[in-house]
Amino acid sequence: MTAHEKFVEIANTLPDCKLGKMFGKECIKAVNGKALAIFYDDDMVFKLKDDAYDDAMAMDEARIFEPSEGRPMNGWVQLPSGYLDQWSAFAEAAREYVAALPTNKK
Repeated sequence: MTAHEKFVEIANTLPDCKLGKMFGKECIKAVNGKALAIFYDDDMVFKLKDDAYDDAMAMDEARIFEPSEGRPMNGWVQLPSGYLDQWSAFAEAAREYVAALPTNKK
């Protein structure tokens, strides 16, 4: 399974989530309209906090997501496709966190 196929599989199995766009990249959005994960250069980027954030950042090659050099996004962890088998667990942690945030207003 490719990294992109795994991303789409995760998006299709997370409850109350759908595919969308963020920074021109595919993302997974929670029911409140907020992004919880982004597919970026064959990596998956997750919006995490607390233990899930610490666990992700403890992995080799994990890093704070920088969509532009010198512009880190705090709370967003980029995990390479070498961790494909762990993406689902981090996506669920991101979904739980983001789903509890206030709804985006349009």
